[in-house]
Amino acid sequence: MTTGSTRVERALLSVSDKSGLVAFAKGLAKLGVELVASGGTATTLREAGLTVVDVADLTGSPEMLGGRVKTLHPKVHGGILNRRDLEADRNDVREHGIRNLDLVVVNLYPFEATVSQSGVTRAQAIEKIDIGGPSMIRSAAKNHAFVAVAVDPSDYAAILAELEANACMLHEATRRRLAVKAFERTAAYDAAIHAHLAKLEQTEADLFPPRLSIEFAKAATLRYGENPHQRAALYGRFYDYVKQLHGKELSFNNLVDIQAALELILDFDPTETVAAAILKHNTPCGVGCGASALAAYRNAFATDPDSPFGGIIIVNRPFDLALAQEVDQIFTEVLIAPSFTDDALAFLLKKKQRRLMTFDAAAIPRSEFNWKRVYGGVLLQEPDLMTEDMTQGRVVTARKPTESELRALQFGWRVVKHVKSNAIVFAQENRTLAIGGGATSRVDPVHAARDKAGRVGISLQGSVLASDAFFPFPDGLETAIAAGATAVVQPGGSTRDDEVIAAADRLGIAMLFTGNRHFKH
Repeated sequence: MTTGSTRVERALLSVSDKSGLVAFAKGLAKLGVELVASGGTATTLREAGLTVVDVADLTGSPEMLGGRVKTLHPKVHGGILNRRDLEADRNDVREHGIRNLDLVVVNLYPFEATVSQSGVTRAQAIEKIDIGGPSMIRSAAKNHAFVAVAVDPSDYAAILAELEANACMLHEATRRRLAVKAFERTAAYDAAIHAHLAKLEQTEADLFPPRLSIEFAKAATLRYGENPHQRAALYGRFYDYVKQLHGKELSFNNLVDIQAALELILDFDPTETVAAAILKHNTPCGVGCGASALAAYRNAFATDPDSPFGGIIIVNRPFDLALAQEVDQIFTEVLIAPSFTDDALAFLLKKKQRRLMTFDAAAIPRSEFNWKRVYGGVLLQEPDLMTEDMTQGRVVTARKPTESELRALQFGWRVVKHVKSNAIVFAQENRTLAIGGGATSRVDPVHAARDKAGRVGISLQGSVLASDAFFPFPDGLETAIAAGATAVVQPGGSTRDDEVIAAADRLGIAMLFTGNRHFKH
């Protein structure tokens, strides 16, 4: 293969997305590059006053099958794949009257955009599967030693500038970079087609595909990962659902915390209740509800006045001035809400370091699979979207919970699923009182939550307790009751359930079994 620069004398243009096409083509024509184009691309260029050779004239074959076949021809692919430094290739193209194509400008039928629309039929999706386009892209990318390929209109200006500055030649480094981008595009395109068609064939019994295709575009290069010595980047469409209004760029840890905050707050319907949560290190340290965003925040903050410093605050209603002024009393990394009122935003913009974020609850794809990495692969699971109704829980004790206790149990159960296992939450009807999680035994988080409550002066008398998994022994339950809990919700299912129930009856509390656990590792 040759190195250095290759002169561009003839360009093939065949694009679905015509953004920037005319200006780019005019720039090429001004440099003396001959333009070859197909179908609608040729029409667009001619309407702009450019001289264009039709692909059909180049190949001697008309478009056919409704445009499905137009560029699948030796005179197209031969002109692209010809290795200019091989005598055998030069003899072949000379014998068959094939002319070199030095620049291939192609983007593909909008398959991804088509299938993202509701109500798209299989037939409509199939017709948006491009065949000739990927073939030309792959041919040009394979032969990047001699041919340049452009698949992204955002590259047009840089390509044209290099041609203008370099006697209509592109450097080898440029062709290599463009080839990598081209293969990236065809890989993503094929992955999208596979994912859509596989989904159409998917059944409830076969929820997970036999082969997993993953394709995400880089959304941001992050300053570093969990620690400064780790490099990191964000991929995918996160910023389609979450927008940053103000502040420093988000860090890796910010993004992990924001994800946890969103998962929690989306379990609270804003049409039913105003909710606020404070998180630190991917863990809730207080959750509250109230008549206003400020009241909800105060209930959340009261759980643990120490931890919110440097944390994340999220609410499920607009962030207003009253809440902004209250929150401003401590340093907070990120504030998140569906929206900010104008006066709240003006007030909060005064501090440059603080990040302000909005989220679109209706757009967030909550049903997407959860991922966890393992060496050599990934684990895939359905998200935990279940929130059991306490009125449907199985009362296993002699005493039934009161209406007030049921409401508090419902609130605590909604929160505990977002705390790292082993997890417990002491709660009232509208707020957490103490949270314990990330422990290696069931009793340890009860002790931790009780001790923290005592240290900050919170009484647990009359509280309820939610446990993400069953109590394997009565000790955790007995510790919670001694701390002041009067009702408990847990999944049940331990071989010692009878002992735990007997302890609850002996101590006069009410206990519900949900039958479902909510581990969060």
